[in-house]
Amino acid sequence: MSAHGAVRAFIGSFTSAGGHGVTVASVDRDTGALTSLASTKSVADPSFLAVGRHPGTGDTLLYAVSETSEGAVAAFTVDADGTPRLLGDVRPVGGSSPTHLSLASGHLLTANYGSGSVTALPVLSDGSPGQAAGVLQHEGSGPDASRQAGPHAHQVLADPSGRWVLSVDLGTDSVRVCALDPRTGALRLHAETALRPGTGPRHLAFHPSGGHAYVLNELEPTLTVCRWDSVAGRLEPVGETPVLPHDAYAEGAEARTYPSELVVSHDGRFLWTANRGHDSISVLTLDETAEKAVLAAAVGCGGHWPRDLALDPTGQWLYAANERSGSVGWFAVDAETGIPAHVGSVDVPAASCVVFA
Repeated sequence: MSAHGAVRAFIGSFTSAGGHGVTVASVDRDTGALTSLASTKSVADPSFLAVGRHPGTGDTLLYAVSETSEGAVAAFTVDADGTPRLLGDVRPVGGSSPTHLSLASGHLLTANYGSGSVTALPVLSDGSPGQAAGVLQHEGSGPDASRQAGPHAHQVLADPSGRWVLSVDLGTDSVRVCALDPRTGALRLHAETALRPGTGPRHLAFHPSGGHAYVLNELEPTLTVCRWDSVAGRLEPVGETPVLPHDAYAEGAEARTYPSELVVSHDGRFLWTANRGHDSISVLTLDETAEKAVLAAAVGCGGHWPRDLALDPTGQWLYAANERSGSVGWFAVDAETGIPAHVGSVDVPAASCVVFA
């Protein structure tokens, strides 16, 4: 919950496509409904967001990338009425087109898709980002000449133990494991895990147990199941499963699907993926070992081009940011089957990300 006692949703969008930038919405705990409160365009193309806390007061802070060729990050405070206000300076990340950011060891981390790099910026005493302290450049390429001519870091996040930072690279078909120096912000490459060539890994999510991770692939609609050893800092692929039914498209159809985001249920029984093109949300069941994922269903996303999925803090409601239809839809999750049922939506032009506090 926010510092003001209400559950809030924060929605990122592409201002270059008519979006409102960062939108703050209230959340109805009984119905899952979102109501827009306020927005700001003070940062261009805040396509991905992360929630943090003020180091001193514990108040909610919001962090955003600026997914532009220059590449930057910004921090916001949120007023009691929901108005987001820029905090400190907008900081360049030393890389282009950052698509993801997260917090780890007192630093803000960004995955810079355009330049194929990861950046660490210190979080200052007021909660705002400082100047970039470390940039780790990825190297390599993949077999898809149009999408994998070079590295394209798409996500960066800390593992559940807090020992390691993992970066998912669509261009090199790999996940890198790095050590982050909490004093200096330096990033040191520890290991690199190769995935099947041409799959184009986009995002990763951990099982609640912390012993497994799931990598969603963008260039092929598949999920790679991995074991995660937090002591050794080792990611080991152990299986792969489709995230769409075999009859997803009619024979001869030229449409393609580009999975975008995955979410694991709080109890580790289900995993959901958002599928752009097919415009669906897939439901996969996870067995007790956490190593077997089985596609159970695929339902409509309630719009067009679902770029992001998010589970509310209670685990009862699933939200899809439908970029091209300009909406965020909410779904009631069946506790027994994991299948989401569409309940409603709110208009958010060029919506790209949803996070909660």
